[in-house]
Amino acid sequence: MLIQTEYEFELPYGYADEGGTLHKRGIMRLACAADEILPMSDIKVQQNPAYLTVIILSRVITKLGTLPQVNTKIIEKLFTADLAYLQDLYQRINQSETPVYKAVCPKCGEEAEFPVNFFLRDE
Repeated sequence: MLIQTEYEFELPYGYADEGGTLHKRGIMRLACAADEILPMSDIKVQQNPAYLTVIILSRVITKLGTLPQVNTKIIEKLFTADLAYLQDLYQRINQSETPVYKAVCPKCGEEAEFPVNFFLRDE
């Protein structure tokens, strides 16, 4: 089984560099454990836990337009719509498969599968 480890994306607005070039297309790779663990010791994350997102995205975005590299300064300068887009993409590609619970109906004996969501949120 081949696992997809890189995902192409296109930002809603894009990042404009100092020369005025707009960078919208990029590649995000799957995160590894170190991508989420190592930034926890960063002083910026300790002072502001929301900064964790900036560091993680700077680690997993391997390409953005023609930029030579993506770092925290670039992520910090993204429009909020682009940041939200990248956060959503990160969650979708790194989310594991939803567990399924098999059950048998006590009345008819029919077997059915139900997805189990351990991360329920109040909407």
